[in-house]
Amino acid sequence: MTSPNKPTRSEQRDAARAKAKALREENQKKAKRSKLILQVSVVLVALGIVGGVAALIAIENANQVAAPVVDEVPANLTAMGGVKMGIGLQAFTDEKTPTAEAGAEEIPAITVYVDYQCPICQAFDLPNSAQVRSWVDTGAATLEIRPISFLDRASLNEYSSRAANAAMCVANFEPDSYFDLHEILMINQPQEGTEGPDDDALFKAADEAGAGTEEVKGCIQAKSFGDYIEQHTQKVLSEPQEGISVTGTPTILVNGVQYTWATGEELVSAERFAQFVQSAMAE
Repeated sequence: MTSPNKPTRSEQRDAARAKAKALREENQKKAKRSKLILQVSVVLVALGIVGGVAALIAIENANQVAAPVVDEVPANLTAMGGVKMGIGLQAFTDEKTPTAEAGAEEIPAITVYVDYQCPICQAFDLPNSAQVRSWVDTGAATLEIRPISFLDRASLNEYSSRAANAAMCVANFEPDSYFDLHEILMINQPQEGTEGPDDDALFKAADEAGAGTEEVKGCIQAKSFGDYIEQHTQKVLSEPQEGISVTGTPTILVNGVQYTWATGEELVSAERFAQFVQSAMAE
């Protein structure tokens, strides 16, 4: 129950967005001042009065995007740190419960712990994405994706934590775009030991998913939820989650029952996973 003296999550987000708008406007003013300083500096440099450092600082300031004001914990997450989606691929929020009116309590609830640098996650996701999308879109199932990050060591530019942060930025500001972003990140996962997509590429992915807002861009650039992701990952990997020990990714649950595989063929079999979903419903 919401306390009458405590702002709702919606009011908190509205206030945060208002602050972010004010910061952007201030940043634009600073950029204009920086441009003027740069122009003056060029003239002074020609006269031998000012070195190139001031000009470089002005250019950098002019190109920065104001980081949005965000809560310490991303909005629109479940108590377990996931983004839950239902009918129409809409996210569950404080204001919205996207389930079919009839029989909603009987549909399978799919939960996936994922690291966006994890190749086994990709191996499971790619063949199963189409059927999971169809189930969730039509209201035949719900899907909760719980991102964690422990594979920064597998890339040259800490892709795991930056991708998880981008996902949390979208969850916070544009949660209904989360499923599409998840798919894009899975399809475009970098090979281990390489340099993953930079922040501009992550924002491009968010934009492609329908979340190309200035708030999302600033959040990605500032890695606004980096601390949350680190702490949440440590908690998930060190404490049982609803009775399940998460020792790696993907960890997949259907109605609380863990999905396992013994071979690569079993992992990538969409038919086998569909059968497991049906059997989990019967238990």
